[in-house]
Amino acid sequence: MIHVGILSDTHLNSCSDSFRRQVETVFAQCSIILHAGDLSDISVLEAFHGKEVHAVHGNMCNRESQQLLPNSKLITIGGYRIGLCHGAWGPRHTIEERVWAMFPTADCIVYGHTHHAVCHRVGGVLFINPGTFQSTGPHGAPGTCAILHINEHADDRQKGLQAVIHEVVLP
Repeated sequence: MIHVGILSDTHLNSCSDSFRRQVETVFAQCSIILHAGDLSDISVLEAFHGKEVHAVHGNMCNRESQQLLPNSKLITIGGYRIGLCHGAWGPRHTIEERVWAMFPTADCIVYGHTHHAVCHRVGGVLFINPGTFQSTGPHGAPGTCAILHINEHADDRQKGLQAVIHEVVLP
């Protein structure tokens, strides 16, 4: 079983000690991290030292992050194709249609931008938006993230990809 930590919209200008403690706790069992953009500064990724990290830039990233990180990427983990993007272009109500068009062969699509956590299937594709990690959701909502569990040996491809949204609890 492969455990993948997923976060988005951290909106941090540096990698603080409290952020490091949060991700060490929340993603302790994860060997791979996906960041779906709006990390703001590339230094945020330092918190994931020792893990395999895949990240894309978002509309709120600084110039350096936009230059160093791609807008989108398609990666393969455990035999599953995972599309990763932020999704900031276009209206929010069509975001899943637009990202699906970007990754028509993906088994799972991870996106951010909306600050609204989502985990559901459409047409056999698992869509995950981990929400915002830093409690910047509406009405003081807690931060959220997702954990994707990949079973490389599942008989059913859909059962091989399972994800859960978690509230981020301060350590």
